[in-house]
Amino acid sequence: MSNKRAMPKQAAAVLSLSVQYAAAEPRLPRWRLRRWASYALQLAAADGLADFARAELSLRLVGLAEGRKLNHGFRARDYATNVLTFEYGVDPEGTARGDIIICAPVLAREAREQRKPFLHHAAHLTVHGVLHAVGYDHLNKRDAQRMENLEIQALARMGIADPYTIA
Repeated sequence: MSNKRAMPKQAAAVLSLSVQYAAAEPRLPRWRLRRWASYALQLAAADGLADFARAELSLRLVGLAEGRKLNHGFRARDYATNVLTFEYGVDPEGTARGDIIICAPVLAREAREQRKPFLHHAAHLTVHGVLHAVGYDHLNKRDAQRMENLEIQALARMGIADPYTIA
C-alpha cells in the first residue's frame, strides 16, 4: 500500500460575468463573450499564477468617445485603445475581480486592418482582457511569453489560429 495521498483535482474556477453594452455590437452576444472568458479563466486557473477559485468580472463594450475618455483618464493616452483592463486582485475568499473595457469600433477597425475575422479578433481581445483581470501582464519578456502562450492555447480551443503568427 502506497503512502502517497491522492491529490484532489483542482476545481474549475467559477465565472460570474456581467456584460454591458454601451455600444451595440450584435456579433458579440453575452453567451459568446462568456464562452471566450471561460476558456481564458480555466487556463489561467490551471496555470496557477494567481490563486483564485472564482472570478467576478465585468466586460463593457464601448464606443470611441468612452474608449478615448477612459484611456486618457487612466493611462494618459489621448486615443481609444482596443482593450483596457482594471485588475482588482484576489480577495481572501479566493475571488478575483476585474473590469474589462473593449472599444467596439477599434476592435472592428483592427480586424479589418489585420485581415482577421472580426470574431477571431474579438475572442483574442476578450481572452487577453480576462487574463489581465486575473493577474497576468506583459511588462517583461518572460511574463509576456507566459500570457501569450495562454492566449494561444485558449484561442486554439476555439479553432482560432495563433494571433501572434504573422501570415
